[in-house]
Amino acid sequence: MSSADASQELAGKVAVVTGSSSGIGESTAHRLSALGASVVVNSSSSVEAGTAVSNALPGPSIYVQADISDQDQGKALLDATIAEYGKLDILVNNAGWTTVVPHNQLDQLTDEIFMKTFEVNVFGTWWLTKAAIPLLADSDDGNVVTITSIAGVRPVGSSMAYSMAKASLNQMTELLAKSYGPTRFNAVAPGLVATPWTESWDAQHAAVAKRAPVPRSATADDCAEAVLAFVRNKYTTGHVMVVDGGLTLGP
Repeated sequence: MSSADASQELAGKVAVVTGSSSGIGESTAHRLSALGASVVVNSSSSVEAGTAVSNALPGPSIYVQADISDQDQGKALLDATIAEYGKLDILVNNAGWTTVVPHNQLDQLTDEIFMKTFEVNVFGTWWLTKAAIPLLADSDDGNVVTITSIAGVRPVGSSMAYSMAKASLNQMTELLAKSYGPTRFNAVAPGLVATPWTESWDAQHAAVAKRAPVPRSATADDCAEAVLAFVRNKYTTGHVMVVDGGLTLGP
């Protein structure tokens, strides 16, 4: 494949990237667009930022505001994608929500926090993916990549609810991969990522840099590259790729 061909290897593909107004979603949208895909940028509330991301992409793109924890809004996101591009090939489930609650402080993990964590991370992702499956079945290479977390494979994370939610998404990925091929379902499970959300987490970033064999936190681009690995490998499904610089290998 020539460099010119490689730069357009996703030409003709249509991708929806949820939660893509910043961070991992924004980087993933940029990488998909740079490879020729038409990209639907999405956020629940950051309309100005999401529109700016869409306008900055090198290829065709639209921005659609939708809160995926609302089934009707999730369906509207897919409807807008079909109305604009007529198809769907790639769904990147990146939208999520969390807040820090120490694991040994159960009284602070209120029912409101618990439910919101699941409504966005699990219910919303499930509803959107379920609605997308018939559309992806019409693609010659339909695939879903869900951003989860090492909190879904280890007893860590910003809260117990968050860890439980991400573990649910990892299991969802394997279950769908087993039953809904040839559409492929994979997950990227990052460790701590340097994003606008974590920019004030100096102590956590320092701790990761001290313990991880690759001595730093992940970048959004590291995670976007993992997404692309799944998009490109047409014979991988049901896999959860940990992207943590080796942090979870040991103490």
